[in-house]
Amino acid sequence: MIPVQVAQGDSPVILGLPHTGTWLPRHIHAALNARGQLLADTDWHIEQLYDGLLPGVTTVRATFHRYVIDANRGPDDASLYPGQNTTGLVPLTDFDGEPIWDVSPTPDDIAARREQFHAPYHAALASEIARVRARHGVAVLYDCHSIRSHIPFLFPGTLPDFNIGTNSGASCAPAIEAAVHEVAAATGRPCVLNGRFKGGWTTRHYGQPGTGVHAIQMELAQSTHLTHEAPPFAYDPDKSRELRVTLGAILTKLAALAAELKA
Repeated sequence: MIPVQVAQGDSPVILGLPHTGTWLPRHIHAALNARGQLLADTDWHIEQLYDGLLPGVTTVRATFHRYVIDANRGPDDASLYPGQNTTGLVPLTDFDGEPIWDVSPTPDDIAARREQFHAPYHAALASEIARVRARHGVAVLYDCHSIRSHIPFLFPGTLPDFNIGTNSGASCAPAIEAAVHEVAAATGRPCVLNGRFKGGWTTRHYGQPGTGVHAIQMELAQSTHLTHEAPPFAYDPDKSRELRVTLGAILTKLAALAAELKA
């Protein structure tokens, strides 16, 4: 299995898809317990949700599951949210804090997965960012995510529909942040900027506005596009229809802004 799929386009916008993959090597699948084998923490159907919304967009998608290794965590496994519950580079628990392994990965396992999966994904993403920036003078990385709206282990209450992360404004130009927030908030749906999710390692690592690379993360509540936030995690076309209009408007706005953001 190729660990990363790339579809090159001529837009200044790149979609990162680190958590939609569901493939696991056979031996890793066998090491998971029954709870882990549910793959409940997948960003379900996000690739379908964004498909076709922006002509010419480049996509970089991890095919492996985040339980193999999390492509949105740093290779050093430093916590993105110190002092808060979260999961690591190779998660030992699911988002509910429950163990997912019958046989836990060893340090050697993690090192091998970092080389075989994490590194190729980020090599591909870095390559596409460089290509797009060379073509346009700027690259806008939009990192696509979703999560269940009720996860007490990670956050209290109900998660807003739109959770926009820019590392507290450090990962992109103010115009990028403002445009995404404006379009999302105009729907009247619950929307927050740099709340519980401020952007993962991808956003924080690549987002360097001074060099012409702008990064922003969108974490959608899965209640916006799934029939139920439980197995089989089915895609709901009726719910998704209006959401796709909003997401398309966001991406179109980002593409238009790119011409104004050349380094």
